[in-house]
Amino acid sequence: MSGYQLLARDLAACGRDGFTGELRVLGSPGGIFHLHGGLVVAVESPGAPAPEALLLRSGRIGGEEWAGLVRESGGARWPAAGLIAHGYAGAAQLRVVCAMALQDAVFAVVAGSVDGCEHGPATGAPPAPVAVGEPPTRLLQVASRKLGALLEQPYPVRPDRERPVPASLSYAAGRLGVLQRELLAHADGRCTSRDLAFRTGRGVYTVTVEVARMLGEGLLECVEAPRPIPVRLPPDGHGIRPREPAPPRQPPVAVPEATALPRRRPGASGINEALTTTERDDSGTGTGWKEFFRLRNPTAK
Repeated sequence: MSGYQLLARDLAACGRDGFTGELRVLGSPGGIFHLHGGLVVAVESPGAPAPEALLLRSGRIGGEEWAGLVRESGGARWPAAGLIAHGYAGAAQLRVVCAMALQDAVFAVVAGSVDGCEHGPATGAPPAPVAVGEPPTRLLQVASRKLGALLEQPYPVRPDRERPVPASLSYAAGRLGVLQRELLAHADGRCTSRDLAFRTGRGVYTVTVEVARMLGEGLLECVEAPRPIPVRLPPDGHGIRPREPAPPRQPPVAVPEATALPRRRPGASGINEALTTTERDDSGTGTGWKEFFRLRNPTAK
């Protein structure tokens, strides 16, 4: 069973059983479906901008104002009441933003890879829920049709694969749309369609479709990845030879310790002779010792 079929089966079961809780989709980018009574009220996915990202990037509200609303609401992830009370957006606008973000997140999940699904209870209030939930099967069918229409383009792209750059083509900037100019400004060869959606504050499906059109019109192009550099082996055919170990170090040669030389003194020959006489004196009379002291301490006559 493919990942899409697995997701379709589990979502259909959630709708049939009136499930309330979370359906976690494992994969890339994956996501979380928040359901209430079998209807989908919110979807989160790292592959698509959330409603707050759409508001912030669109310029309707600044970062400092958003942080103030979150503090005012006690840390709520979606301070809808504060947005309406302070005049940053109307109730109808917020409903449209929430519905767009929900459908865009479902498309991002379907366009990626699905490895499995896990059911679980709700861990908190759903972020930016829609007022009326959507049937899960219909949401999945709409996302599948979008993906099919995208892949039928002359230059089909995926939200998380191709990294376009502006083409070296002369064109009249005044004839380009606002979104086209923004994509040309941000396309640097490192951003995918998903990255461009976050940078411009647009839906990932809208940006991916526009990237495919601009590729077909020659406004964007995808540079091929650099070819790997071949590695040449030595001609002997034995591959890379291991490094030969260094020869063992020879132990240092022991140097004999220097001995002190005897100091020469005056009358040394006589003393030696007297010592020799003393060593030969075995009579015990001390004659040899007397001769030794006489030679050592001469007295004047």
